[in-house]
Amino acid sequence: MNTFSDLVASPVLRKNLAGHKFVTPTPIQAQAIPPATLGQNVVATAQTGTGKTLAFALPILEALSSKPPTTGPQALVLSPTRELAMQIHEVFLSMSKGTGIRSAV
Repeated sequence: MNTFSDLVASPVLRKNLAGHKFVTPTPIQAQAIPPATLGQNVVATAQTGTGKTLAFALPILEALSSKPPTTGPQALVLSPTRELAMQIHEVFLSMSKGTGIRSAV
């Protein structure tokens, strides 16, 4: 996978990625996104700042954006600290813009 266009099908998510100047996935993203998008379990480790949050957020948003809108929680992300939860929330907010998907901390 050389670009996010190879990894993400949703036009809105592609637009949001382009708006944040994300073109080429990091190694962790290139390895984790394809199996996660297929619904497979992924366990991965990487250094801070390598794009792990986006690596799990994009498959979640891709799956939710392809479903009809429903009420109630559809995904749960657990975080060990409030600060990390807020950082994850920011990624979900910026990447879900225009999809109608909402997130909360």
